[in-house]
Amino acid sequence: MSSKTQKLLKPGRDLLSVPGFLRRLAALIYDLFLLIALLFLATALLLPFTAGEAISAQQTLIYRIYLAVISFFFYGWFWTHGGQTLGLRAWKMKVLTVDQKPISWTQALLRFATATVSWGFCGLGFLWILVDKKKRSWHDHLSKTAVFIDSQATHQD
Repeated sequence: MSSKTQKLLKPGRDLLSVPGFLRRLAALIYDLFLLIALLFLATALLLPFTAGEAISAQQTLIYRIYLAVISFFFYGWFWTHGGQTLGLRAWKMKVLTVDQKPISWTQALLRFATATVSWGFCGLGFLWILVDKKKRSWHDHLSKTAVFIDSQATHQD
């Protein structure tokens, strides 16, 4: 294993590795492309209600909330049902609690909200992975979650 990969050992559990910054960034970019496609579809579903016109200035706030809710359910569903978005699965990673258990919807909401804020600060919350000893971002810390390399997926290869 890479010297950059930090190991965590919990009693009665397999040794799980913590992925580095670039691996997490790759999964994030992968998921971003999927999310953009989903948001295009979500927008297309609104067109019959706007007579095919663009969203008006009065509807902008509602539209942004709608897209945020769609985005949350995209991430929240994957995180609470197996701990993996498609990007995380492709890069063999998993979101779990710090105790290596599946996360709850409350944790998913806190993780999503904190990640949104951290990206609002020019990605500082995500860049925090580079200085954190446990390679955790702001949204990992505040939601009491962590991203691990999926040991089951790596053993199947």
